[in-house]
Amino acid sequence: MKYITGTYALNLPSALGTPGDWHQSALNWEKPRYLDTDDSVFGDWGIEDGIAPGLGKVKKANHIRACLDLIDEGYYSSAQGMRKDFIDEEQYTNEVFIKVSLLKNRPNWDEIDRFMGREYLCDWLDYKELVGL
Repeated sequence: MKYITGTYALNLPSALGTPGDWHQSALNWEKPRYLDTDDSVFGDWGIEDGIAPGLGKVKKANHIRACLDLIDEGYYSSAQGMRKDFIDEEQYTNEVFIKVSLLKNRPNWDEIDRFMGREYLCDWLDYKELVGL
């Protein structure tokens, strides 16, 4: 299933109640970023219905999934601030860690690990020790 993700999904409301991003008018909504759930380790987890400017009803990533997609693709600068700015709900931290752990066999795992360390500091280190990452 094709869905809108990345910074585009971060600029649409999410059923999670997370803040996301706030630069919707700066994006070209004629060409939003789409991915396919069939090509992702996350499958259809975190995909929800939404409304996009000029597109109407769409399938889109929730804010956590949008951040995970950015991380998976190596767009760390776009995902920067995910913990405090885009998600800002500590209740989702463990879920984020579990989903990021699915990326452990990616060739860019070292970069993903460094990114998570910068975003989540000791919480990420404690989680990795707990699960043996």
